[in-house]
Amino acid sequence: MSEKLWGGRFEKSTDEMINEFQASINFDKRMYREDIQGSIAHAKMLAAQKIISDDDAKKICAGLEKILAAIDAGEFNFSVALEDIHMNVEAALTEAIGTAGGRLHTARSRNDQVALDTHLYMRRQVREIQRLILELQTELVNSAEKNSDVIFPGYTHLQRAQPILFAHHLLAYFSMLQRDFARFEGVHARADIMPLGAGALAGTTFNIDREFVARELNFGAIYSNSLDAVSDRDYLLEFLSAASILMVHLSRLSEEIILWCSREFSFVELDDAHCTGSSMMPQKKNPDVPELVRGKAGRVFGHLMALLTTVKALPLAYNKDLQEDKEGVFDALDTVKFSLAVFAQIIAGMKVRRENMRRAVEEDFSNATDAADYLVKKNLPFRQAHEVAGKLVHHCIERGVYLKDLTLAEFKKFSPLFDADIHDAIKPETCVASRNSQGGTSPQQVKVQIAAAHDWIKAHGNDNC
Repeated sequence: MSEKLWGGRFEKSTDEMINEFQASINFDKRMYREDIQGSIAHAKMLAAQKIISDDDAKKICAGLEKILAAIDAGEFNFSVALEDIHMNVEAALTEAIGTAGGRLHTARSRNDQVALDTHLYMRRQVREIQRLILELQTELVNSAEKNSDVIFPGYTHLQRAQPILFAHHLLAYFSMLQRDFARFEGVHARADIMPLGAGALAGTTFNIDREFVARELNFGAIYSNSLDAVSDRDYLLEFLSAASILMVHLSRLSEEIILWCSREFSFVELDDAHCTGSSMMPQKKNPDVPELVRGKAGRVFGHLMALLTTVKALPLAYNKDLQEDKEGVFDALDTVKFSLAVFAQIIAGMKVRRENMRRAVEEDFSNATDAADYLVKKNLPFRQAHEVAGKLVHHCIERGVYLKDLTLAEFKKFSPLFDADIHDAIKPETCVASRNSQGGTSPQQVKVQIAAAHDWIKAHGNDNC
């Protein structure tokens, strides 16, 4: 006879290779706290509904608390033969308290139980991710505030485009992370729906109280359809999608930091504690952490594609394929949390080389737009002003000089509208200060953005995160 908890139907024991192949305990055991939490709530409900006795419920809850303590202390032996966290806990409970343990699974299936565990686990993990997002945002704002006067070349096509404040650049990533935070709030909302009570797929014949369990577990909603409850993995797909977009943002920031650390840019220097050297080249200081984050982004994208592929053709309701949801989700969770945590340290320890940034905006033509705007303000149509500025740049390139090096007489050769104030108009400080439109890069606007960022962090850094 099979020793499985579901073995009544079978005459043979499961082949050991099949045990290994289908077992999920090696990765789903991380949900032990949620599994026990859900079982305690279920036992209390069964007793409240007179489905099991109060005495049995007390024995079950006490036994589960002891199992929780044993797992926390590292004193619990997980068995591959028992397949998953649910059966490992139930088997240990029945061994510890006897017959009462066998009553715990009344009116539920592993299908709605695993769904419950995953919802509880994801709900908790999302809050942790949001907390880490806030930590990284805090470091970005701190760096922006500390370097609020640093002028920096803004780029398009990786070509110097216009002078901006370095703080403005950092705050762009703050805004990306705001959207990430909101996306994870949506993931939390979809995880905050309770599936327990759906049974295997069709509900149960017992007079259960799903509202009772939802209150015990602090769920905001309950699945209204039992088939949907056991087969829904939308919230995991949403998590992987939100995680992928977050990793895109971290990868983009990684790429910029890698460029800024290079000798060719020399805009920032990372703390020695956050870099590695070369086993062969003694001069090297490698930005390994941003490189790894950039690489790990692809890993998270892969988990999203894998789960999309897994669920795309599954008929209702539960199918064993859905066991494949967890490894990728768990790995993505670990990757995202670690990436956020290390990036907060990277930004906190990053040294800004303001002199090199200043030199970059003085030795280029990123002020050419301002020369054109100067003429527009003298009533020259923009297209004509643009052409004049372009010819000025071409003239400077041929002579090996910059716009700031031209005399007023030289400016006037290209347009009589130029006056002595042109040199002030194309200074980096003027270029930055004049872009005072809402959301722009002027010191005034960046100050507003920093204040708003502080307010946003304060508003969202509550106990939930």
